[in-house]
Amino acid sequence: MLKRDIHIESIYTELPFEERLAAAKQDGFDFVEMWGWEDKDLPQLKKLLDENELKLAAMSGDGPYSMCDPADKEKYLNYIQRSITAAKEVGCPVLVIHSDALEEWPQFAKPMAAEYSYETRICAMLDVLKTIAPWAKEAGITFVLEALNVEKDHCGNFLTTTKTAVDLVAAVGSPNVKVLYDAYHMYLNEGKICETTEKYLPYIGHLHIADAPGRHEPGTGVINFPYFVEHLEKIGYEGSVGFEFYPKTDTSAAVKAVNACFDNVRGEVKAARR
Repeated sequence: MLKRDIHIESIYTELPFEERLAAAKQDGFDFVEMWGWEDKDLPQLKKLLDENELKLAAMSGDGPYSMCDPADKEKYLNYIQRSITAAKEVGCPVLVIHSDALEEWPQFAKPMAAEYSYETRICAMLDVLKTIAPWAKEAGITFVLEALNVEKDHCGNFLTTTKTAVDLVAAVGSPNVKVLYDAYHMYLNEGKICETTEKYLPYIGHLHIADAPGRHEPGTGVINFPYFVEHLEKIGYEGSVGFEFYPKTDTSAAVKAVNACFDNVRGEVKAARR
């Protein structure tokens, strides 16, 4: 069965952060997700997770440094080590990483220290990924590398395609380094989200959903998410499906839209049990 988690920093924004976990649990979620950990009280977060019988499915693992910038390597790796410590403290099994650090919204990629070639950036990323893979194995966590769109949200970001992300992960060859497939970003960049997820299924460790082009809840754009979720179930995807979007109306309507994505899957499960 697919595991679903809801993002408590892009959704439930009408509530103080410390009240969002209880609201997510009340809405039927067993898993939640968030962005960075540095601005959180981690002991308090762990306490709230335990009190609400919730698990943190994923959180950001990188911060103000770029993986594809050789000048950032030492600082990037130091930050990753701190992220691993934070993940272990709150029981988070997945850390999301990117090619570039992102500036404040509107999120432009942080400028590079020099004019690097494409090959130099790829080599820098591979070097970092090979370094952190054994750290992830020792800690019992998984890093997931996310490609982003550059037309609407993340101008200047280096990693923009599923294939390049997969090629990097395949070159590392570790079960603790996988791809985060974001259906919103990749629909805008590539289209064919069903074909792509099936083709690269062994490399996908986490998944994000938001409708396109508005980055709102399912049903507000052009992607048929009930069909896509059913497709993920059929091809045997076993990771979390993270709903990371900005509600177009309010949280209540957004949660209903999330639940509607699973109606077909639940129907098949009920039929199979009869």
